[in-house]
Amino acid sequence: MSNFRSRRILAAVSGGLGLALVLAACSSSTPSDNAKAAGSAECAAYKAYGDLSGKSVSVYTGIVTPEDKPYMDSYKPFETCTGAKIKYVGDKAFETQILVRAKAGNPPDIAIVPQPGLLQQLVATGAAKEAPQAVADNVDKFWGADWKAYGSAGGKFYAAPSGASVKSMVWYSPKEFKDKGYTIPTTLAELKTLSDKIAATGKKPWCAGIGSGEATGWPVTDWMEDFMLRLSGPDVYDQWVTHKIAFNSADPTAALDAVGAYLKNDKYVNGGLGNVKSIASTTFQDGGLPILQGTCSMHRQASFYASNFPKGTKVAADGNVFAFYLPGVQTADHPVLGGGEFNLAFADRPEVKAFQTYLSTDTWANNKAKISSDITGGGWITANKGLDVANLVNPIDKLSASILQDPKTVFRFDGSDMMPAAVGSDAFWKQATAWITGQSTKDTVDKIEAAWPKS
Repeated sequence: MSNFRSRRILAAVSGGLGLALVLAACSSSTPSDNAKAAGSAECAAYKAYGDLSGKSVSVYTGIVTPEDKPYMDSYKPFETCTGAKIKYVGDKAFETQILVRAKAGNPPDIAIVPQPGLLQQLVATGAAKEAPQAVADNVDKFWGADWKAYGSAGGKFYAAPSGASVKSMVWYSPKEFKDKGYTIPTTLAELKTLSDKIAATGKKPWCAGIGSGEATGWPVTDWMEDFMLRLSGPDVYDQWVTHKIAFNSADPTAALDAVGAYLKNDKYVNGGLGNVKSIASTTFQDGGLPILQGTCSMHRQASFYASNFPKGTKVAADGNVFAFYLPGVQTADHPVLGGGEFNLAFADRPEVKAFQTYLSTDTWANNKAKISSDITGGGWITANKGLDVANLVNPIDKLSASILQDPKTVFRFDGSDMMPAAVGSDAFWKQATAWITGQSTKDTVDKIEAAWPKS
């Protein structure tokens, strides 16, 4: 539940010393300080943005404390070197309020939009502005066509990607794999063989939990999306998400059955937690913890799951727990399910366009990665191909970034996030839960299809 650019605007600031100098200059800047900074070596590459002294740009987002500080700090080099002021406002009610504000004619200059579906709604209000050519050029250079499509609407490009997440991961115990001689699978067939091998020892190889309050069931949607993407390919996946093929047609049905071969298999689940039905009563936060107790071997969940392991857990290839990429049908296949945010503008003043451009550069991506690593120990990545993985300190962040940067990667956004709310965040969740507790695949896909809005 990023970034790009047409040219490298600032390689110098990406270095630790350069970034430190710029941030230090910003901490107590005055107009005269800004003038001096603008002429310094650290700010040389920012000259393209011009002198923006006295100008301000408002940023509205759902990213709040403590994740907000790395964002605000990543804006400081731009502020120091151009003289502009960035006014950051985080709001937990963002997803509701941004639509209200856009429709009322009172939008911010820039919004950090977490879903392509919401971006489409915002563009439909008529308040959004097309992205400048410099931003489009950056996206062409540093992201794939798949990412650019998610920032587009009606054949026009509006928003560059920002942060990203990887959902196509399987958590495991490196020690167990080493001790037992298990090999990380590189195809779905190998994953099934490994599961059978572990089950043959009497141990249930998989553990899972889908409990999440009113959102109970959402982890199943991620499983199904991953298998739709792998078994049917990205084009059919797109048709499914946009309802060009019915939810109860052959491909989605096959995908859910493929998930059932894991989650509804009593020989496979629920290691350390119970039987198949226990998946519904186990919270998603607890779903992978049995790996640490040695009572299950694998847990499919996104990169963000790292934060759910107890304090002191070493999350690394040589640690207590780590993750591997959920493979495709063939070794060469590299479909990736994930999420991300987009920087959408509602104003086209020069200072807004300049800041949009900065946010679409590798310079900002590397600034943000270094600052996030310093302040929070990581937890932020981008699909920007200009991101230097060396600027990431968290092993899961490094793994996620390498997956996103793989030239073979075909990225697709979380499908349920792009479906109408009546489906993606209602029927899909509820029927997935009913499916785990005994409902047939046919009844499940039929009921979800029936919930799809008629117009």
